[in-house]
Amino acid sequence: MARNDRAQWARLDVDGVAVLADLAAGINLARPVQFETPQWGYFGAPAAKSEPLRLADRDARVRAGASCNASLVCFAPHAHGTHTECVGHLTTEPVAAWRIVPQRLLPAVLVSVPPSPEQPSPAAGDLLVTRAALLAAWPAPLAERLSARAAVIRTLPNEPDRFVVSSTSTSMPPYLAADAASELVTRGIAHLVLDVPSADRLEDGGKLTAHRIFFGMPAHATQLAQAQRADCTITELAFVPDCLPDGWYLLSLQTPCIDGDALPSRPVLYPLRLA
Repeated sequence: MARNDRAQWARLDVDGVAVLADLAAGINLARPVQFETPQWGYFGAPAAKSEPLRLADRDARVRAGASCNASLVCFAPHAHGTHTECVGHLTTEPVAAWRIVPQRLLPAVLVSVPPSPEQPSPAAGDLLVTRAALLAAWPAPLAERLSARAAVIRTLPNEPDRFVVSSTSTSMPPYLAADAASELVTRGIAHLVLDVPSADRLEDGGKLTAHRIFFGMPAHATQLAQAQRADCTITELAFVPDCLPDGWYLLSLQTPCIDGDALPSRPVLYPLRLA
């Protein structure tokens, strides 16, 4: 390595494997929650909004004469922007996603897959991420002892505004086939990052099949004790820039400490290679 190259890479031990990670070159995968431009939400949610906090008889806006700006915001994490959810999405018991999100960097693979019109599916024209597509795109092991704990799936074609929703949107985004969700579980993936609005069809009659497979829950189960993978997370509606090639990375899941089964998040990928 050249001297400048060496200065950028941190040497880490992951699963007993010496790796180099470029911690100065993290790539943000989050779509922001926006208020200046009305951002309509999925599942019929209204647009996210922000308004000045009302204090006594004055708006908390500098331009209105206040000493500082303070806002009251309203949005639904599941419906607006990139978000990370936990098993509490499916259970009667409340579970705070931020308590599940790991603090450490996670060995991760990035794969690009073209969703396909596999049949049978709930409706003609649906596009699914299938097990076959995952297997075809999955990268070779970086090292024998290094296991991926996270997976980032980039669906093709990769267009930043492909899943932007409006009040008149009618198209159905791609989603995970059951066999793809099962394959991820088999491979030991505990933290999944998707660039689609949901792991499941936006309207599936409440089955949430892929979610249940990933969290290890039987069909129709609603109790936390029934979840075999309660320490896992699913991040949805991310965006993976074209500048990132498929392969191995370190993933940092960054979230605020806000209670709820889902919360806004900022997944970041760091380049990774063997030392």
